[in-house]
Amino acid sequence: MQLIVNGETVDADVEEDMPLLWVLRDELNVKGPKYGCGIAQCGACTVHVDGMPVRSCSITAKQVEGAEVTTIEGLGTPDALHAVQEAWIDHQVAQCGYCQSGQIMSAAALLAIYPEPSDEQIDRALSANLCRCGTYPRIREAVKSAAAKLQGA
Repeated sequence: MQLIVNGETVDADVEEDMPLLWVLRDELNVKGPKYGCGIAQCGACTVHVDGMPVRSCSITAKQVEGAEVTTIEGLGTPDALHAVQEAWIDHQVAQCGYCQSGQIMSAAALLAIYPEPSDEQIDRALSANLCRCGTYPRIREAVKSAAAKLQGA
């Protein structure tokens, strides 16, 4: 089947019911999305499907056929980071880093919908992404910083 991942059309010779997470990591060597729980509860595997945050462990390859799948690798590049990625670095959000790609993808989706989110909107949008290290205050500040940058402030 053909999938569109990070702007590129790729052929994946996989079963239709294979979870997208396994297709990305095991077949396409896209390692940004992480396996955390396997039941869509932790958010470590979050990617965008047509711009919306989705848990890649709970959606199949067939379900995303023809859709735009974006992982953290497609959000920005080392030479041109997305504003959220820059803010994560500036605010030193990551500790162990395991959840960070999912957190960043959820934050980027939030800012696409709410360019100037309130603390409550940030907390609600990111509450489904679990951070074992508890960097939630830095996450909130990074999202605010990214929002300001995206707004040109």
